[in-house]
Amino acid sequence: MINLIKTGQHDQLEIEKKANSLQGKISIPGDKSISHRALMLGAIASGETVIEGLLLGEDPRSTAKCFQAMGAQISELNSEKVILRGIGQKTLQEPLNILDAGNSGTTMRLMLGLLASQPDKFFIVTGDDSLRSRPMARVINPLQQMGALIYGRNNHKNAPLAVMGQNLKPIHYHSPVASAQVKSCILLAGLMTEGKTTVTEPALSRDHSERMLQAFGATLEINPDTHSVTIEGKIELHGQTVIVPGDISSAAFWLVAGAITPNSDLTIENVGINPTRTGILEALMMMGAEITLENERETAGEPVADLRVKSSKLKACTIEGAIIPRLIDEIPILAVAACFAEGTTIIKDAEELRVKESDRLTVMATELNKMGANITELPDGLEITGGVTLKGSEMDSYTDHRIAMSLAIAGLNAEGKTVINRAEAASISYPTFVDTLISLTNHR
Repeated sequence: MINLIKTGQHDQLEIEKKANSLQGKISIPGDKSISHRALMLGAIASGETVIEGLLLGEDPRSTAKCFQAMGAQISELNSEKVILRGIGQKTLQEPLNILDAGNSGTTMRLMLGLLASQPDKFFIVTGDDSLRSRPMARVINPLQQMGALIYGRNNHKNAPLAVMGQNLKPIHYHSPVASAQVKSCILLAGLMTEGKTTVTEPALSRDHSERMLQAFGATLEINPDTHSVTIEGKIELHGQTVIVPGDISSAAFWLVAGAITPNSDLTIENVGINPTRTGILEALMMMGAEITLENERETAGEPVADLRVKSSKLKACTIEGAIIPRLIDEIPILAVAACFAEGTTIIKDAEELRVKESDRLTVMATELNKMGANITELPDGLEITGGVTLKGSEMDSYTDHRIAMSLAIAGLNAEGKTVINRAEAASISYPTFVDTLISLTNHR
């Protein structure tokens, strides 16, 4: 029913026919956001850090390679146990070569906060074609306000970027966007800077950095009413044991698959349900999805649960405003859910998706419309009229991992054969996605 075909440098995913049901229990990879931060904080902390459940995707591998190049001792990456010997905050070594962040915007943007605050040290950072086209001004501008010296293409907006580390000054930055990457970059720069550095956002973004910085010994003041966080600089971090929960962004594909595939009953085990990330659960429940949280618990400061989803009759809704930063990565798969919902779903305030690994608004509208969907692209979102039968088509991932996986779930519920070109993109955040897809559809 499902075949992965190697075609030169790329993979082609073929889904021969519509799935009858999805049943069983599955595990998902570790949370990507937490994996990045565990590697970074472990690298700059004193002592030993142990990471269990690390995501083995390409993005965390890019983070590990960058920090190894700056002197961190990191054992071979695996999902059981990774051991880091920290090098201390002010002793990042000048790398002998250019730091390569690959496809990872998180690696580049967060790392810039650390590099900019290393006095008298020089770094060059680049990435793949996609990352070199993505905007870096959103982190460079506040870092320059702190006194950073960063130079790059397109008037210092795009990588490759050259960084000459400085003694920075603390600031209170009012971010025009609710972005965990922007916030985390400034907090990491503030960690190295004498005094108190504050970031205020227009809405709440994910708070993995704050939770983990506190776990490693940083001093933070958090004001949820004003969406502000303050970090005190020059506080030494100490190595910790970090247990990475399953990534709710990865779980989202199976939550939607279970909701829209007939006769389904799926349990996704050990999923992080951090309140700043559960917008996907709220949106799907607004649409009428039957999702229950089981075995709720806490692991290393992060709330965790098993998520059970059953096939449901979905209805349209409007997704906008403060919830958007809490589900920004899940909007591509929410667009798929909306195709199967009764009525017209409106997604607004999501212009951030235009500067991800691809322009996800244009790509999802274009590719799903090839299948017969009824989607109109808005300047900041999508208008999706559901209830149309999707038909298999040949589509492209645009080398974007979330596009590849979202289209696969759409293909699983389309009449006829679906072909997704450059499907290997899924491995960036979910190396076992296709294997899980095959195992679920083979289950009888």
